[in-house]
Amino acid sequence: MLHEHRLFPAEGAARSVAAKLYETVKDLPIISPHGHTDPQWFAENKPFPNPTALFLQPDHYIFRMLYSQGIPLESLGVPQGGAKGDPAAAGQVDPREAWRIFAKNYFLFRGTPTRIWLDYAFSTLFGLTERLGPGNADEYYEIIAAKLNTPEFLPRALFDRFKIEVLATTDAAVDDLKWHQQIKDSGWGGRVLPTFRPDAVIDAEYLGFQENIQKLGEIAGEDVATYKGYLNALRKRRAFFKSMGATATDHGHLTALTADLSETDASNLYARIYSGKTQPGDVELFQAQMLTEMAGMSVEDGLTMQLHPGSVRNHNLKVYEKFGRDKGADIPSPTEYVRSLRPLLSKYGNEPNFTMILFTLDETTYSRELAPLAGHYPCLRLGPSWWFHDSPEGMMRFREQATETAGFYNTVGFNDDTRAFLSIPARHDVARRVDSAFLGRLVAEHRLDEDEAFELIQDLTVNLVRKAYRL
Repeated sequence: MLHEHRLFPAEGAARSVAAKLYETVKDLPIISPHGHTDPQWFAENKPFPNPTALFLQPDHYIFRMLYSQGIPLESLGVPQGGAKGDPAAAGQVDPREAWRIFAKNYFLFRGTPTRIWLDYAFSTLFGLTERLGPGNADEYYEIIAAKLNTPEFLPRALFDRFKIEVLATTDAAVDDLKWHQQIKDSGWGGRVLPTFRPDAVIDAEYLGFQENIQKLGEIAGEDVATYKGYLNALRKRRAFFKSMGATATDHGHLTALTADLSETDASNLYARIYSGKTQPGDVELFQAQMLTEMAGMSVEDGLTMQLHPGSVRNHNLKVYEKFGRDKGADIPSPTEYVRSLRPLLSKYGNEPNFTMILFTLDETTYSRELAPLAGHYPCLRLGPSWWFHDSPEGMMRFREQATETAGFYNTVGFNDDTRAFLSIPARHDVARRVDSAFLGRLVAEHRLDEDEAFELIQDLTVNLVRKAYRL
């Protein structure tokens, strides 16, 4: 079912080199420095409940496609975490029936990266080499369910089987990180690290923002009624995350806008944000100022800073109200970087202890903005193809457009950014194959010597990510 030369160039010379390159990295450990898997899985190390709970219900790549064809999320048992949702509703859905709906509509994923990831997991983990469909839905379900109840399919066993060297989760600034502490206390050797994500205490439009601010102050023991206290609270939380193994922060703003206000202006702006008596433009300006403040803190504590802008979150209001965040209704939007990042880069762009990784959902910025910026500023690195562009085509477009100006060494390898645990090895395998294909083509075109390609494929697979995230 899985061709050994999938995703390699069709041309003979390039295909041959790509295959040789891939052989040298296919079994290297997986480094996953940014993702959204649940640390509770590894803390408790309990069996995954059933195939639907593992594959379908947590993965918005899957259920957004089904929803786009008129299949209700309710019928799939997607958790209803919104203000108007019924938290008990998901438990009332028969997971086998939800799986049958998924299998009946598996054809919808033809040509998508999701299909690649699913086929890889079904084949390599469960030995299921006949394509999923309505005729074998129950067989699939039973085989997967049976294996999930064996010791070999417990979360920690899969972590080791996948050869994961390190896996980073994404955690709110006010998270107590109890699952991470439980992992540390267990004596298990797997490295599952937290990542500091302060969006909920920086975005004044975030649901529960005022409550989040107060909780931040309480946890940190700081008076967040003042800007100084608020910044001190954030510093303390960053220090706590770092003590728990974090090496990075992550910021999911709508835009890449940054600002460098005077201390007085920043304090006055925060006072309006804190009181809720904002003026037009205050919310965006505050986020812009806080990106620069976060960069300054990264200079202080050495945490790598990641910026993931350009997603209009929760575009479907009805879905958001019933099901909550991260339910497949986030849509890419044009993003500008050159002028937006200038205040931050003017202040910290030349700092030797600062690494900032830029991502984009706007591919038009690769060669026009991002590659030239990363090709100049010592602090900047380009993150890999992200989210909607995490596909063989998206990865190839990234390499073709970014390499000419930024080169390879101003990029950071690959990260999977996934909630679907079993897709991790599949996603990394795709990245390794596409990078091998790109380098194979350069060698075949006599633009790169073969010995350089063999060195590069190692760097793109493990070395650059270790360096950028200080792992």
